[in-house]
Amino acid sequence: MGRVAFVFPGQGDQFPGMGKELYETNAAARRIFDLCDRLRPGTIRQCFSGTAEELKETANTQPCLFAMELAAAEVLRERGIVPDAVAGFSLGEVTAAAFAGLFDYATGFTLVCRRGQLMQAAAEKQDTAMAAVVKLPAETVEALCAKHPGLYPVNYNCPGQITVSGLSSEMAAFSAEVKAAGGRALPLKVKGAFHSPFMADAAKAFAEDLSKTEMKIPAIPLYSDVTAEEYSGNPAQLLSRQIASPVRWESLIRNLIASGVDTFIEVGPGKTLTNMITKIDPEVKAMPYSACLEESVC
Repeated sequence: MGRVAFVFPGQGDQFPGMGKELYETNAAARRIFDLCDRLRPGTIRQCFSGTAEELKETANTQPCLFAMELAAAEVLRERGIVPDAVAGFSLGEVTAAAFAGLFDYATGFTLVCRRGQLMQAAAEKQDTAMAAVVKLPAETVEALCAKHPGLYPVNYNCPGQITVSGLSSEMAAFSAEVKAAGGRALPLKVKGAFHSPFMADAAKAFAEDLSKTEMKIPAIPLYSDVTAEEYSGNPAQLLSRQIASPVRWESLIRNLIASGVDTFIEVGPGKTLTNMITKIDPEVKAMPYSACLEESVC
């Protein structure tokens, strides 16, 4: 095995009961969940027994995913699996930043709670949604979005898959155009037009919170969704801009591979990033964290 990267997913992978087995079987996971629950009472209940609809609310999704992801990362660290680099998709970048040491875990959780509240508030101002467009090249999706003033290509996930954010009222016509062009538009389990100009107010408010946050140089190389490169310059600016900027995930993964990373461990409740990375480069190894714990393949 060469270099290893931990990748932390964003909204959409959550499900009721996520992290429960980790909590019951690992002291390291319990420490993280208990910390998060002290800071935000009810977090454990929402993760383990909340409804799918409750977990779909952005203000709940983000802290719950942060807790579950960070708990899983700590279990991996306890098993001796330490990454050479970290990255996160959307909210996962906050988890990655905390794990890398940009700020302590309590600060990271407080920030992600605030981030979720701000993004939900921005989303509630208008009826917006997101959809993953598959089987079409980026240029085609960009051209179709250009025909709809309220739609934006926002997440460049992997070859043949781009997420679009924007007004719900324009999604039906857009989806029909995608189908006519030979693709498919798949609605996502989120409420809001994330990583688009609709999130500008949330990004501005989050920047103010971050300006008051003490940050350190990451102990592990941390990659940015905005630049697709390792953090440099102003980390607060990168984290705040990310809310209203496209996620350059495919470019980020290719840059990690170019740096020597050949093994990616998805630290979260699903396999979304694992599947994306396999499509970006089938020659590298990508797996969910559970494979490391259950099969000792790491």
